[in-house]
This record gives sequence, C-alpha cells and structure tokens, in this order.
Amino acid sequence: MLQIRFITISNKPPAWVNEGFREYAKRLSSAYSFDLLEIPVEKRNGQKNKQPFIEREGEKMLAALKPGATVIALDLQGKLWSTEELALRLQDWQQKSKNLDFLIGGPDGLAPECLKRAQGRWSLSPLTLPHLLVRVLLAEQLYRAWSILQNHPYHK
Repeated sequence: MLQIRFITISNKPPAWVNEGFREYAKRLSSAYSFDLLEIPVEKRNGQKNKQPFIEREGEKMLAALKPGATVIALDLQGKLWSTEELALRLQDWQQKSKNLDFLIGGPDGLAPECLKRAQGRWSLSPLTLPHLLVRVLLAEQLYRAWSILQNHPYHK
C-alpha cells in the first residue's frame, strides 16, 4: 500500500482546514495510508531576512522524509498538471514507491534544499494560494485522480 504524507510548515490551522483534509483522507483510506506531518513555522520576529528561517524549516522537512520516498514539492514555479495527468502520475508512483511525500512550504515557501531534493515540482495553480488551503486542495485532487483510476463517478 502506498503511504502518502503531506509534510507541511504551518501553525495551528483553522478547524475547517483540518476537516477538509480529514474528509479526503477518509475517502482515500481504503486505497492509501494517508498522513499529515505539521512542522511549526519558525518565528520570524519581524526580521526582514526570512531566508535563515526558511532554511531551518527546510532542514526539518528533509529530516522528516522517509528513506527512498518519492518527493514532490508544491511550488509556484512547478509544472501545472491536469487532473488526468495527476492520475497517471499517481498510478506511476504506486508502481515505483511505497512512500510518497509531498512538501508544502510555509508562508514564505520552501527552502532551496527541499526543491533540490524533490523528484518533481508541482504548481496547483498560477495563483498564489494560502499555504493552509493547499493541503485541502491537494487531498481533493489526489482523491479525484484516484477516482479516475477506479472509474468512479466522482470526477464527472
């Protein structure tokens, strides 16, 4: 069974974010092991240079990766995939790996080392999305991709 993990930088999200994530995780629970690992946002303390904070967050994310996992970074500069393309990628990931880790950066994005470690960079949209919303959108899109692979009517 493919274990899918969202490794994200965030502080306590609102209840609706957790509810949305749990809803899609529940729908996917028969097909995949689905987990969320939240790493707290480094306190910026009003500092203008955010890079040291982003780098420390990145170190924590990299330390959390499963050995041998396929790593996909959610990044505004990543490639745009249609849901059908995602379904094909999901099928490929299932065949090639036991662990699939998605990296979701905090309010200032992902550390350069996280982007280097990733086998793929995916942009959900050319819009800048709230980082807390990304986990819900990602979970929904994975469910939709799975439904395509299962010929389930959800995608229609």
